[in-house]
Amino acid sequence: MAVVTPLGRSHLMLRIVVCLACLGGSAFAPAAEPDSFAVTLRRQVPAVPSGQVPRPGIEAQSWDADRTAIIVCDMWDSHHCYRAVRRATELAPRMNRLLHVARDAGAVVIHAPSGCMDAYANHPGRSRAEAEPGRPDQPADINDWCHQIPAEEQADYPIDQTKGGEDDTPEEHAAWEKRLLAEGRDPNRPWKKQMDTLEIDADRDFISDRGDEIWAILGNRQVRNVLLVGVHTNMCVLGRPFGLRQLSKNGKNVALVRDMTDTMYDPAAEPFVSHFTGTDLIVRHIERHVCATISSDQLLGGEPFRFSNDRRTRVVMMIGESEYDTDRSLPEFALRQLGKDCQVTLVQPHPDDPNEFVGIEAIDDADVLLISVRRRTLPTGQLQVVRDFVDAGKPVIGLRTASHAFHLRGDEPPEGKSDWPEFDRQVFGGNYTNHHGNSLRSTVHLAAGAGDHPMVRGLSGLPFDQSGSLYKTSPLDPAATPLLVGRAEGVADEPVAWTFERSDGGRSFYTSLGHVKDFQQPVFNRMLGRAVRTLSEPSDSARTE
Repeated sequence: MAVVTPLGRSHLMLRIVVCLACLGGSAFAPAAEPDSFAVTLRRQVPAVPSGQVPRPGIEAQSWDADRTAIIVCDMWDSHHCYRAVRRATELAPRMNRLLHVARDAGAVVIHAPSGCMDAYANHPGRSRAEAEPGRPDQPADINDWCHQIPAEEQADYPIDQTKGGEDDTPEEHAAWEKRLLAEGRDPNRPWKKQMDTLEIDADRDFISDRGDEIWAILGNRQVRNVLLVGVHTNMCVLGRPFGLRQLSKNGKNVALVRDMTDTMYDPAAEPFVSHFTGTDLIVRHIERHVCATISSDQLLGGEPFRFSNDRRTRVVMMIGESEYDTDRSLPEFALRQLGKDCQVTLVQPHPDDPNEFVGIEAIDDADVLLISVRRRTLPTGQLQVVRDFVDAGKPVIGLRTASHAFHLRGDEPPEGKSDWPEFDRQVFGGNYTNHHGNSLRSTVHLAAGAGDHPMVRGLSGLPFDQSGSLYKTSPLDPAATPLLVGRAEGVADEPVAWTFERSDGGRSFYTSLGHVKDFQQPVFNRMLGRAVRTLSEPSDSARTE
């Protein structure tokens, strides 16, 4: 089986085999097998025990290209939202490349610009879809919108789209409406066809917005795997008769191409995050409750698509500890404190191996790495990913047990796994040796001379009661700058938050706070948010809020 690679090398090899046969090769040379797509499906996997926070899970699959389809949802030539048009226009060239690669490998391409079929009345692709024989296995409601499937019934929908999700400014919207009227378009429904950037192959492609027609196209060609691209994820891509919900609940192996889509979400609505973070939240909802996702680079190579206006800081949170519930507190913190200006990716342990982290390669592209891990030994290659990030001089943030993230306390790592006993000293400038007794109550105070530091300047809410035990962390490396100290009766003050200038030139921030109840302290949340922003900026222009 020839696997479709990002640069199309399999197609080149197939052509070479054919040409050699034509030039006198053996008459008994084996026929080339059909192409396939090597895809990595991402889902949000329920944790064990149940009720815990789901974790990202990945599954590698090989899809026969001729048993695969791509449906293009509502990539219209216009829209009532100016910014939505601008983003779709930016998305379209790469989407067109994706369609070409899939089509050339033998996949079925279906264009579904809903409500625009009149524009294609005489197009061969439309006639081809209309002529498709019906299927006896057609679901009864396949021509209906699907607003929810059973798996979503108990879920909290992540964004507020009740007002339509338009994110134009009033000035932009007024100017855009004026332009639509000048073009003779209805400002409320200005779409007339699919945008021309997306090429339709008249000899092979289908054009339809009907659930029964598309179901027949898939069934008659024994299509098992379906990819959805287009807009808008939280509306048409999910709910159309050919959308993710209908195909998922009716048994298709369907996946969203998560970087080939956009949402209708206004950052002025709940949860008051970046437009692009709103898309991320919808993608996670889909991965948890509806179906898996992939990214376009799996077929095209290179990097996943990113909108030019998506300038969010890329934060990777590596979470692997079982004492302080940071798998719950950190995602909640990220939404509240970082949702407006950061793209947060969670890297967590594999459900079957607490020492192997799913999706750890995301660290390669991170601007900031936040670690909340306790005594894990990683596969050597995975720990090298962390070492490479540090060696590149990139910023690292450590939370509580990160001081002993990769240290087994004297034990040797299992075969194939690696530890890093010097991690605390080398990366954070720390000196963790143990913790004081759990019964010792400590309070958190500003460290002497730290009042002008951008991470704590002007913070209200100090002192506050520390919820977890007080770590023994002193003495720190001379290159460390204490910001907060923990104070308890009968013991010396201990640093509980500090910055550190590493020998590699990179900057780190560490705090031994991070108990789940510490996240209930506004001052702790603000300081941790400032740490992310400060470290992601050049040191001479760091922001404080």
